Amino acid sequence: MELHDVWFVLIAVLWIGYFFLEGFDFGVGVLTRLLARDRAEKRVLINTIGPVWDGNEVWLLTAGGATFAAFPEWYATLFSGFYLPLLIILVCLIVRGVAFEYRHKRSEEKWQRNWETAIFWTSLLPAFLWGVAFGNIVRGVKIDQDMEYVGTFFDLLNPYALLGGLVTLSLFTFHGTVFVGLKTVGDIRERARRLALQVGTVTAALALVFLVWTQADKGDAASLAAVVVAVAALVAALAATRAGREGWAFTLSGLTIVAAVAMLFLTLFPNVMPSSLNADWSLTVTNASSSPYTLKIMTWCAGIATPVVLLYQSWTYWVFRKRIGTQHIASETQPITSEVAH
Repeated sequence: MELHDVWFVLIAVLWIGYFFLEGFDFGVGVLTRLLARDRAEKRVLINTIGPVWDGNEVWLLTAGGATFAAFPEWYATLFSGFYLPLLIILVCLIVRGVAFEYRHKRSEEKWQRNWETAIFWTSLLPAFLWGVAFGNIVRGVKIDQDMEYVGTFFDLLNPYALLGGLVTLSLFTFHGTVFVGLKTVGDIRERARRLALQVGTVTAALALVFLVWTQADKGDAASLAAVVVAVAALVAALAATRAGREGWAFTLSGLTIVAAVAMLFLTLFPNVMPSSLNADWSLTVTNASSSPYTLKIMTWCAGIATPVVLLYQSWTYWVFRKRIGTQHIASETQPITSEVAH
């Protein structure tokens, strides 16, 4: 296996890790409107991801940086062609981070309500737009012989990509609902389980159509195996949720994301961005990659740094592993700084 093939796999792993981790905290952000009944419950939901959301976003930064260094042509074409949707995602992530940090700085209801509204929308939009973006990458876009995107923004809003957006939005919401059930106690935990069954059923229907469509259009035996794993894991996650086994449900919903994203990358390889105008103009792991020397240096750096990052992030999740409920939230009359959001 050549180094450019290795780095395609590594970038796929980074995106899988990002969607697994950021997926549930996007889902929790959406649930601040769908599940929480009052201010205290919103604070519980936000506190479940308070210690980890920023660490989850590191996977996105690493995936983007690795793409830039390993496949500069891919990075250039992707970020120029998808400029507007990626800009919207970037702005959402910035506002979302600010909302988490500023929401509890003042006790006024309007102040907190506005930041909570921002958390909801800046979680929902990226969850949808990432599916649209990857749907277009897999489907193929208008790339000319100079490796430049020559389509328009509206070309990206095709039925396949929009379905991909609905799949990621519903799947992340399901993943987040299961996570809330795993991390909370009391009534909110029970309602999270009931909502997870509803959202999971919708997710299963959307995901099945999208995965079968992708497999029929571009799939092979390896991607078919990934489809089978994704569908089986999602069905098993629903069964575990119904049985009240939150740990298994979360593991299986995560496996669904892992298998589904792996399936997309399997159908993509050896392309990194197929051209819908001419297959010969597609960006591949060969014509879009950096020099072998650059990839060699990157491999050494990744081999040293990655275990450290994984150990640190695992330790963070272990430290903040306990469940929380409304009884752990300071009353509105107490100083807002006593909140455990971060």
